[in-house]
Amino acid sequence: MIYLDRPAWPARGRLWSHLISDVSLAELHVFAEALGAPLRGFDRDHYDIPADRFAMAVWLGAEVRPSRDLVRLLYDANLRRPKHLHRVPSQPISRS
Repeated sequence: MIYLDRPAWPARGRLWSHLISDVSLAELHVFAEALGAPLRGFDRDHYDIPADRFAMAVWLGAEVRPSRDLVRLLYDANLRRPKHLHRVPSQPISRS
């Protein structure tokens, strides 16, 4: 299942949501591609989604949950990748 929180995180003059999967990162990447989210929006275990894509994400099937639920869902699915434990890949991730 794909989840996102409401746009509430300010950055670069916009509000942002977090988009996650509780199944796999592969599911998350497929959904983000269908949403038109660029890969540069991926941050370890979630995508940062601008407020103007929120309605489309919901229309595509993402379930809206509070931010604290997203973190719990990631931990429960063993998909949480905290910054202090994550190594930056030497090669960009390919969607092909």
